[in-house]
Amino acid sequence: MKEREAIRELGICAFTMSHIDRYGIGKVMDMAMTHLLAHDPNRPIHLSYDIDAVDPAIAPATGTAVRGGLTFREAHYVAEIVAASGVLASAEIVEVNPTLSHDRGAHATVEFSLGLITSLLGKSII
Repeated sequence: MKEREAIRELGICAFTMSHIDRYGIGKVMDMAMTHLLAHDPNRPIHLSYDIDAVDPAIAPATGTAVRGGLTFREAHYVAEIVAASGVLASAEIVEVNPTLSHDRGAHATVEFSLGLITSLLGKSII
């Protein structure tokens, strides 16, 4: 079964870059957080942040680099909103692979990932 079919069949609430294009990252994050906290506004959240969701111009050292991903600001906004919710219990940054890029790209991806971690801990980039 393909991923999209499984998501649809299982009734999983999912948002794509098309949703971000149409509604903007703010509205998409509002919809996602509303969905997650609808039944229990104090439920703990685990965030698995897949770095390949970010545009490879920003984070190239990943196995599935696809142009048109999250911008620098959008990526941080996701982390900032989850942190501001007060229910973030744990988080991980995944799919970072410095061996898949040249030195500058590897360094940029690692530094960007570290920045996302600070946003998840409550620091705002603005």
